[in-house]
Amino acid sequence: MVARGTLPPFLNHPAMPLMTTDVRQPDFRIDPQFTERWSPRAFTGEALDRGTLMTILEAARWAPSGSNLQPWRFIYGLRGTPAFETLASTLAEGNRAWAPQAGALVLVLSRTQRVVPGKEQPQPIVSHAFDAGAAWMSLALQAQALGLHAHAMGGFDRAMARELLGIPNDHELHAVVALGRRGDASQLPPSLQERERPNGRLPLSALVAEGRFEFGS
Repeated sequence: MVARGTLPPFLNHPAMPLMTTDVRQPDFRIDPQFTERWSPRAFTGEALDRGTLMTILEAARWAPSGSNLQPWRFIYGLRGTPAFETLASTLAEGNRAWAPQAGALVLVLSRTQRVVPGKEQPQPIVSHAFDAGAAWMSLALQAQALGLHAHAMGGFDRAMARELLGIPNDHELHAVVALGRRGDASQLPPSLQERERPNGRLPLSALVAEGRFEFGS
């Protein structure tokens, strides 16, 4: 056990690579939860039980947010329910080829305004999308910890979802997340089978700069 306030031993050697998969080799040694998390498309078709889904969403509830406003909201449907079918109907054609095999679908949205004490007009929550992203990552990591997978999709009809689900205009729709147990890639269309593997990332040197914006094209 690592004493509180001290670094785990592996973090004292940042240049040591951590080998998690053939594809994902971090530039610096990090906890494997980050490289082991990925977004498959093949799901088994097993329904997710409500208790498991609530555990995953509970993790998202504890994400950080600006001024602790917690602007994220989640609308879910468990496989085999009308709510699931409604969410699935909003998906883009490419996502409808695989996402309906998930055990649950979750729409991630966020409240964009709030009424500040002492003011009559709503004020914008400037960090709402940033905060919702933090909640999504918490959701995805908790799913992984349970032996499940999460795949967020930006390809869905936002106007349709807003109308069908009764979402007010002061909420922004971000993604529909497919949750479930990973299935066999052979059930996917051929064009997706070859993509059913963890992908890589740009090197850290392409993403981080000291002091000023100095990045390549």
